[in-house]
Amino acid sequence: MNIKNFMSYADLVSLANASFGFLSIVMAFKGYLDLAAQFMLIAVIFDSLDGWVARRTKRVDQYGFGENIDSLSDVISFGVAPGMLLITATSTFGIPYLNIGVALLILLCGVLRLARFNVIVNSGEVKDEKFVGLPIPTTALILGSFYLSGFFQADLAMLIMVVISLMMVSTVEYPKFRSSSVVVIGSLLIFLTLLPQNFSSIIANIPAKLLFIVSLIYLITVPFMGLYSKLRRSGPNVR
Repeated sequence: MNIKNFMSYADLVSLANASFGFLSIVMAFKGYLDLAAQFMLIAVIFDSLDGWVARRTKRVDQYGFGENIDSLSDVISFGVAPGMLLITATSTFGIPYLNIGVALLILLCGVLRLARFNVIVNSGEVKDEKFVGLPIPTTALILGSFYLSGFFQADLAMLIMVVISLMMVSTVEYPKFRSSSVVVIGSLLIFLTLLPQNFSSIIANIPAKLLFIVSLIYLITVPFMGLYSKLRRSGPNVR
């Protein structure tokens, strides 16, 4: 059967995601770490657009082709690419091979996260308003913006990426943001992060700093809010 019978415009957007993920890996390998981080963030934009394009074009994915293209692209852009950036950005860290171990953890947890998501989708039990586990693009959002923020630290980066990896395979339910205004604001913030930052003051790299802080808040606050809600429900009903 011809591949044209499966392909749609949304799949082209997913392939753009994969392409920038691959370019990020190449840039990290070559030592251009700023570009590696920026290409990862561009991949996030395309990843957020493929679902929107599929809905706008009323795509009917009878065989799950688009779902597989999206997942395979995400493995490249948000599994392998962040791992490569982390390895190269922390190459001088004191404990040998620890960065490689953390990078491998990112990849493995990302693959497990995507596989579980596909199983949930195929079972028909997917929740439209929630993600089960931290969505995998968060790896690129946090690591990419952290590296570009100007206050990157190897030990903190590895600690954060370990937490992200574990949260991806957790059962914590993270809210989805499908509002077009949220997508536009997020994409604009990423775009501003990509612009040259020629400042030498405290305001340097403000977009990257904001992107990192917002992403970190999303990572941390959701589990604590869920735990707080459970404690309230399980606590004594005092009147």
